[in-house]
Amino acid sequence: MKFPSSLPSAELGRYFKVVQDAIDIRRHYDLLQWLQGDIQHFLPHEIMLAAWGDFRLGLIRHDIVSNLSGARTEQNNADLLHPFLREMFYHWVDIGKKSFSMASGSTGYTLEDRVIKNALGGALKNMNSTLIHGVSDERGSHDCLYVMFSTRVEHDNLSREAMQNLLPYLDTALRQVAVLPLQDTQKPLFNASFTTVDEILSPREIEIMKRVRQGKTNAEIAQLLDISAFTVKNHLQRIFKKLGAYNRTQAVSKFEKTEQNVRA
Repeated sequence: MKFPSSLPSAELGRYFKVVQDAIDIRRHYDLLQWLQGDIQHFLPHEIMLAAWGDFRLGLIRHDIVSNLSGARTEQNNADLLHPFLREMFYHWVDIGKKSFSMASGSTGYTLEDRVIKNALGGALKNMNSTLIHGVSDERGSHDCLYVMFSTRVEHDNLSREAMQNLLPYLDTALRQVAVLPLQDTQKPLFNASFTTVDEILSPREIEIMKRVRQGKTNAEIAQLLDISAFTVKNHLQRIFKKLGAYNRTQAVSKFEKTEQNVRA
């Protein structure tokens, strides 16, 4: 029997209180109080970094919820945070959209290096583990990613299972809180009107996109370039991420726009 059914009766009461309280959240203060309350028993953390939007296009907004000094949304630069969030989002997708955890040493805390100039960097130095899960909007491409930073040495299977079960209520709570005004100024990481092709794609990726534009299949491209079809597929996945494209047709369209920028 899976969580929460396997919980003792006393903990079940705590679990259902967490679920019930999520419904009444309307303000950032309410969200902070809720996250500092009984939910800590299931998802211990000191900082929650939530991000939502279209990760493939780089249209992301974020919110930081914590009572630690410096861990505030308005004090941290989106340009430094969003590359990390996109990296975590793609990893989440690659592993089948399941919750996962990381010890700080597993990445050498790459995130610290990216945000060390921000106030958040100081707070992250004391974090030992990260628990991550997301919600994928299959209709509106408005995905959400939740990153929990904790001073715990590691998150166990129970924490990951709790994240799986509590995420819908965490997501509901966040969606009921008004977005901060500064989030309306976020810009996409990729802008087809100004970015040139050689700024975002490697020579090999450009060569592959030229073949894709000709209508070649992965197998045909592999034969022409003397590489494996698997390698072509991996290149295309990276190209789609860089261009913010969902398929070959959209990738070709954006690729051609960047070529026009070079000619201009």
